[in-house]
Amino acid sequence: MSRLNVQPRRKFLQSLTLGAAAFGAAGLTTPINASAGSINSNYNNDPEEWMKKITGKHRIVYDVTEPHHQFPFAWPRVFLLTNEATGTAPGDCSVVVVLRHNAIPFAMDHHLWEKYKFAEMFHVTDVNTNMPAQKNPFWKPAPGTYKFPGFGEVAIGINELQESGVQFLVCDAALTVMSAVAAGDTGNAADVKKEWVAGVLPGIHIVPSGVWAVGRAQEKGCAYCFVR
Repeated sequence: MSRLNVQPRRKFLQSLTLGAAAFGAAGLTTPINASAGSINSNYNNDPEEWMKKITGKHRIVYDVTEPHHQFPFAWPRVFLLTNEATGTAPGDCSVVVVLRHNAIPFAMDHHLWEKYKFAEMFHVTDVNTNMPAQKNPFWKPAPGTYKFPGFGEVAIGINELQESGVQFLVCDAALTVMSAVAAGDTGNAADVKKEWVAGVLPGIHIVPSGVWAVGRAQEKGCAYCFVR
């Protein structure tokens, strides 16, 4: 094996191990009913309603599993900007961002970040201060917060992307697991999950699972992009 491949492979295996550990911790502290009937109560009516908005000629789904700096939000904007630059009208683009695994806190409001210390739990650093983020850094950021060399100020707040037609989805399976982890041994996992669901940002769709949503988006013709 080439030396160049050792570290990425090792990091990938470490990531799998950490994810499995988190899932195992939740299972040890709070039993999770994994039956199909137990994971269908958090959706707003039809869980596939968002798919009806995938109508553009150019379609893409971003699969986001980790915070990974600003890339989960920069890349959808780059897709829109470069399509516009090459003559594609905004209405001819359909962009879907699936927040799952350790990326789910971006789907939630500021008060939950403060209460549950999401920055520490999910290892989210404010890209401008290099300190743990005290609130959701991509929900209604102040003008000029995000600037890129050669581009200048770029509007990559979730609200700004939503205004440009980008759809955001969040994984209910991950909400279930990670809220149970946050609840720990308190026995109130259901209450924490309810609070997290109530704190999901306006316009973000809760879907049965992130992988379910990624699959559905591809069935609707979306190209797949893994954000890492």
